[in-house]
Amino acid sequence: MATEASPHTAIRGFSAASPAARADVARRPNRLFRNINAKIAAIPMILTAVFVFFGGTIWTIVYSFTDSKLLPRLKWVGFDQYDRLWDQSRWIISISNILIYGTLSLIFSLLIGFLLAALLDQKIRFENTFRTIFLYPFALSFIVTGLVWQWILNPEYGIQGVVRSLGWTSFTFDPLYNQDIVIYGILIAGLWQGTGLVMCLMLAGLRGIEEDIWKAARVDGIPMWKTYLFIVIPMMRPVFITTLVLIASGIVRLYDLVVAQTSGGPGIASEVPAKYVYDKMFLGQNLAQGFAASTMMLLSVLIVLIPWAYLEFGGRRK
Repeated sequence: MATEASPHTAIRGFSAASPAARADVARRPNRLFRNINAKIAAIPMILTAVFVFFGGTIWTIVYSFTDSKLLPRLKWVGFDQYDRLWDQSRWIISISNILIYGTLSLIFSLLIGFLLAALLDQKIRFENTFRTIFLYPFALSFIVTGLVWQWILNPEYGIQGVVRSLGWTSFTFDPLYNQDIVIYGILIAGLWQGTGLVMCLMLAGLRGIEEDIWKAARVDGIPMWKTYLFIVIPMMRPVFITTLVLIASGIVRLYDLVVAQTSGGPGIASEVPAKYVYDKMFLGQNLAQGFAASTMMLLSVLIVLIPWAYLEFGGRRK
């Protein structure tokens, strides 16, 4: 029958364990100094993130509630800047354009990038050459890409002019000069620029799949498309998340392509939020209006980021 430990036994146990406990306590301060060089090297980046990023974000939000014009000033006007923002057709058009561009860019970038990666993963000849060709546009600046595609889509010298010179005089393809489809002309240039990077990320993910999985799928007689859809793609979840984050950051920052291709035209048909912010702050000399637009862009990012971060990290802890 079990008996309760006497006070003397508890004291002896505590005394016996105390040297190890004291040694553990003595080692704890040393953990703070592990990889001390790496921690010291990270201090500038930490300070930059805290003071520049977070400080700048808070400063922008605060001054979006003021009446700042050419220079910032603390003259509070409440939500007046936001009311003016959503009353402007230019801002509404920019929001609709970024939604169209962002949705189609996400879908087609992932689809085309994954298909190209799946084809290159078949151990084809001259794989390195094809990979370089597909990735090369990403090395160009968005300004260069925009200017190149502005020329390609020019109705006189581009695709339309070439096809008409071959005899099809009724052929029409001028997306950059048509208010209804101008955003799709910008989308073409964006896909050409960024699909190569998506392909490389997807190819790296495919190369990380063990060969035994492919062999087992072939032995079981599983069709290739089912292997990709139900086995390979779920295993590549981290790669897809990384790719989505990169694509989404590029969508929110869309500015260079628009300026290089259309400068927001025809009229204001190809306006995007980043260009609206720049024009209001530096051309219109209305800092508060630009800050309000920037805050709305930040809010849209947080609406997507916070639920994803909760599902990705909060659910995992539970």
